[in-house]
Amino acid sequence: MDPLRLGIALTPLAAYVLLLGLVNLASRPLFTTGGRDLAALAMGISGLVVVGPLELFFPEAAVERLGGFVWLMLIGLYALLVVLLTLVRRPRLVLYNMTVDQLRPMLANVVSDLDPDARWAGECLVLPRLGVQLFIEPFLAMRNVQLVSSGPHQSFAGWRRLERGLVKGLQGVSCSPNPYGFSLVFFGLLMVALVTFAIVSDPAVVEQSLREMLRR
Repeated sequence: MDPLRLGIALTPLAAYVLLLGLVNLASRPLFTTGGRDLAALAMGISGLVVVGPLELFFPEAAVERLGGFVWLMLIGLYALLVVLLTLVRRPRLVLYNMTVDQLRPMLANVVSDLDPDARWAGECLVLPRLGVQLFIEPFLAMRNVQLVSSGPHQSFAGWRRLERGLVKGLQGVSCSPNPYGFSLVFFGLLMVALVTFAIVSDPAVVEQSLREMLRR
Protein backbone atom coordinates (compact mmCIF):
# COMPACT_ATOMS: atom_id res chain seq x y z
CA MET A 1 0.00 0.00 0.00
CA ASP A 2 1.40 3.41 -0.97
CA PRO A 3 1.83 6.14 1.68
CA LEU A 4 -1.27 8.10 0.61
CA ARG A 5 -3.64 5.17 0.90
CA LEU A 6 -1.99 4.13 4.15
CA GLY A 7 -2.64 7.60 5.54
CA ILE A 8 -6.25 7.63 4.33
CA ALA A 9 -6.89 4.22 5.87
CA LEU A 10 -5.20 4.71 9.24
CA THR A 11 -5.67 8.40 10.11
CA PRO A 12 -9.42 8.23 10.98
CA LEU A 13 -8.88 4.87 12.67
CA ALA A 14 -6.03 6.29 14.77
CA ALA A 15 -8.22 9.22 15.83
CA TYR A 16 -11.02 6.84 16.84
CA VAL A 17 -8.68 4.57 18.82
CA LEU A 18 -7.09 7.57 20.56
CA LEU A 19 -10.54 8.88 21.47
CA LEU A 20 -11.52 5.53 22.96
CA GLY A 21 -8.28 5.45 24.92
CA LEU A 22 -8.82 8.92 26.37
CA VAL A 23 -12.42 8.06 27.26
CA ASN A 24 -11.25 4.96 29.14
CA LEU A 25 -8.58 6.94 30.98
CA ALA A 26 -11.02 9.63 32.10
CA SER A 27 -12.18 9.87 35.69
CA ARG A 28 -15.83 10.19 34.67
CA PRO A 29 -18.05 7.89 32.60
CA LEU A 30 -19.07 8.94 29.11
CA PHE A 31 -22.73 8.62 28.15
CA THR A 32 -23.88 8.59 24.53
CA THR A 33 -26.63 7.24 22.34
CA GLY A 34 -26.35 4.27 20.03
CA GLY A 35 -26.67 6.56 17.02
CA ARG A 36 -23.74 8.75 18.01
CA ASP A 37 -21.72 5.66 18.92
CA LEU A 38 -22.37 4.17 15.48
CA ALA A 39 -21.53 7.47 13.78
CA ALA A 40 -18.19 7.65 15.61
CA LEU A 41 -17.37 4.08 14.57
CA ALA A 42 -18.34 4.85 10.97
CA MET A 43 -15.99 7.83 10.95
CA GLY A 44 -13.24 5.68 12.43
CA ILE A 45 -13.44 3.12 9.63
CA SER A 46 -14.19 5.65 6.88
CA GLY A 47 -10.60 5.59 5.64
CA LEU A 48 -10.68 1.81 5.32
CA VAL A 49 -13.94 2.12 3.38
CA VAL A 50 -12.40 4.67 0.99
CA VAL A 51 -9.33 2.57 0.11
CA GLY A 52 -11.38 -0.63 0.17
CA PRO A 53 -14.94 -0.91 -1.21
CA LEU A 54 -15.19 2.63 -2.63
CA GLU A 55 -11.98 2.33 -4.62
CA LEU A 56 -12.73 -1.25 -5.62
CA PHE A 57 -16.14 -0.33 -7.08
CA PHE A 58 -15.07 3.10 -8.33
CA PRO A 59 -17.25 4.18 -11.32
CA GLU A 60 -14.57 4.88 -13.93
CA ALA A 61 -17.08 6.07 -16.53
CA ALA A 62 -18.30 8.90 -14.29
CA VAL A 63 -14.81 10.42 -14.01
CA GLU A 64 -14.95 11.71 -17.59
CA ARG A 65 -17.76 14.11 -16.67
CA LEU A 66 -17.33 14.72 -12.94
CA GLY A 67 -13.62 14.20 -12.35
CA GLY A 68 -12.59 14.14 -8.71
CA PHE A 69 -16.11 15.11 -7.59
CA VAL A 70 -17.01 11.44 -7.92
CA TRP A 71 -15.19 10.87 -4.63
CA LEU A 72 -17.42 13.46 -2.92
CA MET A 73 -20.50 11.65 -4.20
CA LEU A 74 -19.21 8.27 -3.01
CA ILE A 75 -18.36 9.65 0.43
CA GLY A 76 -21.80 11.26 0.56
CA LEU A 77 -23.36 7.90 -0.31
CA TYR A 78 -21.43 6.30 2.54
CA ALA A 79 -22.63 9.02 4.92
CA LEU A 80 -26.24 8.45 3.84
CA LEU A 81 -25.83 4.72 4.43
CA VAL A 82 -24.58 5.41 7.95
CA VAL A 83 -27.55 7.71 8.60
CA LEU A 84 -29.93 5.01 7.33
CA LEU A 85 -28.39 2.38 9.61
CA THR A 86 -28.66 4.80 12.53
CA LEU A 87 -32.35 5.39 11.87
CA VAL A 88 -33.38 1.75 11.41
CA ARG A 89 -31.48 0.35 14.39
CA ARG A 90 -33.35 -0.19 17.63
CA PRO A 91 -32.78 2.32 20.44
CA ARG A 92 -29.57 1.86 22.40
CA LEU A 93 -27.71 3.81 25.08
CA VAL A 94 -24.00 3.39 25.77
CA LEU A 95 -22.01 4.19 28.92
CA TYR A 96 -18.25 4.07 28.60
CA ASN A 97 -15.90 3.53 31.53
CA MET A 98 -18.60 2.11 33.81
CA THR A 99 -19.33 -1.40 35.05
CA VAL A 100 -22.71 -3.05 35.58
CA ASP A 101 -22.23 -2.94 39.35
CA GLN A 102 -21.74 0.82 39.16
CA LEU A 103 -24.65 1.31 36.79
CA ARG A 104 -27.35 -0.73 38.54
CA PRO A 105 -27.86 1.48 41.65
CA MET A 106 -27.83 4.69 39.63
CA LEU A 107 -30.17 3.26 36.98
CA ALA A 108 -32.54 1.99 39.68
CA ASN A 109 -32.81 5.50 41.15
CA VAL A 110 -33.43 7.06 37.75
CA VAL A 111 -36.02 4.45 36.81
CA SER A 112 -37.91 4.78 40.09
CA ASP A 113 -38.43 8.48 39.38
CA LEU A 114 -39.46 7.95 35.77
CA ASP A 115 -41.72 4.91 36.16
CA PRO A 116 -42.84 3.57 39.57
CA ASP A 117 -44.20 0.46 37.80
CA ALA A 118 -40.77 -0.53 36.46
CA ARG A 119 -39.91 -4.22 36.85
CA TRP A 120 -36.56 -6.01 36.88
CA ALA A 121 -35.98 -9.58 35.71
CA GLY A 122 -32.29 -10.34 36.01
CA GLU A 123 -30.54 -8.01 33.56
CA CYS A 124 -33.82 -7.08 31.84
CA LEU A 125 -35.84 -4.00 32.69
CA VAL A 126 -39.41 -3.11 31.69
CA LEU A 127 -40.81 0.41 32.05
CA PRO A 128 -44.50 0.08 31.06
CA ARG A 129 -45.39 3.75 31.51
CA LEU A 130 -42.53 4.81 29.25
CA GLY A 131 -43.04 2.02 26.74
CA VAL A 132 -39.43 0.88 27.13
CA GLN A 133 -38.05 -2.65 27.38
CA LEU A 134 -34.31 -3.17 27.62
CA PHE A 135 -31.55 -5.42 28.82
CA ILE A 136 -28.11 -4.57 30.19
CA GLU A 137 -25.25 -5.77 28.00
CA PRO A 138 -21.75 -5.35 29.48
CA PHE A 139 -18.49 -5.37 27.55
CA LEU A 140 -15.91 -6.22 30.19
CA ALA A 141 -12.75 -5.68 28.10
CA MET A 142 -13.65 -2.05 27.40
CA ARG A 143 -15.49 -1.65 30.71
CA ASN A 144 -18.57 -0.20 29.12
CA VAL A 145 -22.26 -1.04 29.35
CA GLN A 146 -25.03 -0.87 26.79
CA LEU A 147 -28.74 -0.52 27.43
CA VAL A 148 -30.17 -2.36 24.43
CA SER A 149 -33.85 -2.41 23.52
CA SER A 150 -35.56 -5.81 23.64
CA GLY A 151 -38.71 -6.44 21.67
CA PRO A 152 -40.10 -4.62 18.62
CA HIS A 153 -42.53 -2.35 20.47
CA GLN A 154 -40.56 0.61 21.79
CA SER A 155 -41.47 4.22 22.52
CA PHE A 156 -38.83 6.60 21.22
CA ALA A 157 -40.25 9.33 23.45
CA GLY A 158 -39.79 6.98 26.41
CA TRP A 159 -36.18 6.29 25.42
CA ARG A 160 -35.63 10.02 25.16
CA ARG A 161 -36.94 10.53 28.70
CA LEU A 162 -34.72 7.71 29.94
CA GLU A 163 -31.75 9.34 28.22
CA ARG A 164 -32.42 12.67 29.91
CA GLY A 165 -32.83 10.94 33.26
CA LEU A 166 -29.49 9.16 32.89
CA VAL A 167 -27.75 12.40 31.98
CA LYS A 168 -28.98 13.91 35.25
CA GLY A 169 -28.18 10.76 37.22
CA LEU A 170 -24.58 10.71 35.97
CA GLN A 171 -23.84 14.23 37.16
CA GLY A 172 -21.14 14.06 39.78
CA VAL A 173 -20.47 10.34 39.23
CA SER A 174 -16.77 9.51 39.14
CA CYS A 175 -14.89 6.34 38.27
CA SER A 176 -11.35 5.03 38.19
CA PRO A 177 -9.44 5.12 34.89
CA ASN A 178 -9.41 1.91 32.90
CA PRO A 179 -5.81 0.67 32.40
CA TYR A 180 -6.89 -0.77 29.05
CA GLY A 181 -7.00 2.81 27.81
CA PHE A 182 -3.20 3.03 27.85
CA SER A 183 -2.94 0.30 25.21
CA LEU A 184 -5.50 2.07 23.03
CA VAL A 185 -3.58 5.34 23.28
CA PHE A 186 -0.34 3.51 22.47
CA PHE A 187 -1.74 1.86 19.34
CA GLY A 188 -3.34 5.12 18.26
CA LEU A 189 -0.06 7.01 18.56
CA LEU A 190 1.74 4.15 16.82
CA MET A 191 -0.58 4.46 13.82
CA VAL A 192 -0.08 8.24 13.75
CA ALA A 193 3.70 7.78 13.81
CA LEU A 194 3.54 5.16 11.04
CA VAL A 195 1.43 7.38 8.79
CA THR A 196 3.61 10.43 9.45
CA PHE A 197 6.80 8.53 8.68
CA ALA A 198 5.36 7.04 5.48
CA ILE A 199 4.18 10.40 4.15
CA VAL A 200 7.25 12.43 5.13
CA SER A 201 9.70 9.86 3.80
CA ASP A 202 8.32 9.96 0.25
CA PRO A 203 6.15 13.04 -0.45
CA ALA A 204 6.60 12.71 -4.22
CA VAL A 205 4.83 9.35 -4.24
CA VAL A 206 2.04 10.83 -2.12
CA GLU A 207 1.52 13.68 -4.59
CA GLN A 208 1.50 11.31 -7.55
CA SER A 209 -0.97 8.95 -5.84
CA LEU A 210 -3.27 11.85 -5.00
CA ARG A 211 -3.33 13.02 -8.61
CA GLU A 212 -4.08 9.51 -9.80
CA MET A 213 -6.96 9.14 -7.34
CA LEU A 214 -8.53 12.46 -8.33
CA ARG A 215 -8.32 11.98 -12.09
CA ARG A 216 -9.12 8.27 -12.36
